Amino acid sequence: MKHVFIGGAWPYSNGSLHLGRLASLLPGDVLARYYRAKGSEVLYVSGSDCHGTPIAVRAGQEGVTPSDIADRYHQEFVGCFRKLGFSYDLYSRTDQETHHHIVQDTFLKLLEQGYLYTQTVQQTYCEADQRFLPDRYVEGDCPVCGHRARGDQCDFCSSLLDPVDLTNRTCKLCGHPPVERPTEHYYFALSKFQEFLSEYVERAEGWRENATQLTRRYLEEGLHDRAATRDLNWGVNVPIEGFEEKKIYVWIEAVCGYLSASKQWAAETGGQWEPFWLGEDQDILSYYVHGKDNIPFHTLIWPAILQGTGEPLHLPDRIISCEYMTLEGKKFSTSNNWAVWIPDILERYQPDSIRYFLVANGPEKRDGDFSWREFIHSHNGELLGAFGNFVNRTLAFVEKFYDGLVPEGTTDLEWERVTSQLYLKSGQLIEEGHLKEAVEHIFTYIRLANKYVDDTKPWVQIKEDKAACRTTLSTCVQIIANLSNVLEPFVPFACEKIRKFLSLEQPSWQPIKVPVNRKIHELELLFERIDPIRIEEEEQRLTNQ
Repeated sequence: MKHVFIGGAWPYSNGSLHLGRLASLLPGDVLARYYRAKGSEVLYVSGSDCHGTPIAVRAGQEGVTPSDIADRYHQEFVGCFRKLGFSYDLYSRTDQETHHHIVQDTFLKLLEQGYLYTQTVQQTYCEADQRFLPDRYVEGDCPVCGHRARGDQCDFCSSLLDPVDLTNRTCKLCGHPPVERPTEHYYFALSKFQEFLSEYVERAEGWRENATQLTRRYLEEGLHDRAATRDLNWGVNVPIEGFEEKKIYVWIEAVCGYLSASKQWAAETGGQWEPFWLGEDQDILSYYVHGKDNIPFHTLIWPAILQGTGEPLHLPDRIISCEYMTLEGKKFSTSNNWAVWIPDILERYQPDSIRYFLVANGPEKRDGDFSWREFIHSHNGELLGAFGNFVNRTLAFVEKFYDGLVPEGTTDLEWERVTSQLYLKSGQLIEEGHLKEAVEHIFTYIRLANKYVDDTKPWVQIKEDKAACRTTLSTCVQIIANLSNVLEPFVPFACEKIRKFLSLEQPSWQPIKVPVNRKIHELELLFERIDPIRIEEEEQRLTNQ
């Protein structure tokens, strides 16, 4: 049996999540739910990045400790993911002792294998604040494209940077231009992996196109060694004498969370992490799910770290890297409060509506846009109008005319064939990371089912041809049962309701049949209509927030 590892990106616990961030995380849960239904052994992990510079910045602004900020937002994330139906096997955090030990162990293995070395370098220092500045505390003009950039990466052109590369530098804390002072750090010899990573990328299958293109660009430009430690007071200690006051750089530390979370899961549950990380390649399939700003950390740095430990750790197989999502045609901006925040939208709308929209309209191959108009029309027209109404009209008819018992009808072989193909095609699309196409394919099936009801007219058949009516309703019930399987990865709450209506087992990725005379239980609407007047209300709320 294949072991499927799914690593979801680790959000910084420095502020609430918004829809743009959620859009890049949701594919991980879709994949996990699909592979569990298929019968694979799945390990789906992620956690809160509690050591990133943004957390220290937020703590300084509020006059509290970084730990206070990390804990506040980690707890909020956990609550939001639970309400959204995320099925993590473990959602952890990087400020735990287990994570620190594994990061330090990885650091020492890289040192032992000869991939870490010390070097005295000039690092930006703020004389006003009297401190060395983490890369994200430095802002300036990108040397590649000229746009304003952080000291670690340019969001506009995706170049990996060091603060000394920037021109017109300023300190993010006080706005003063920093100076440079010498300091000694460990460096990770990423350049030594140039040939290995070039061959690795050429063999890669199942990567999103943006991941392939950007990774090849870095390789063509030539890989550069990167600092592995920093002068910080918040993070994982460097386990080397003389470096006690420094921390392991967050870019090398955070990606180790995939391995540390796997080991933590095993320790807490009695499970085994090894089948997901060690063994024959054909027995393991790994997915890494994140936004495109995290591509090089998953396609270059993490594979180099894994290879550099000298252990036979499994490299990433499939890279599910999302493009950006905009909001009403404009870029999300947390500083300007131009965002739809997850805790807020969950107070007013069903999680399935959010999940469905972010997959069906998400930034899979190109940037996507969230608008309140499209969101509400999507809910009313697709989830309610196509899917919800088909389920309700069918089961309500059975309750009214058959005492809620599934009728016996002649097997419709064409629908059996179409349903079998539905599993094959949508499953293949999900495995390839084409989630948008998968959900479109399923909704084409739903529209065919609605047309089938419109064409057969069971409300006429019940009067004129009772045998034909039984076949129509029996067929529709079987369609609904199978929809509860194939839509489970996308809208799990609605599918759970269907399983309760029809007393079905847990979802499986194969056609199922509901026995004749099975009683329908506690039928209720899957979705309520959202009054379109809410569009204007939400647009106004967004403008005024």
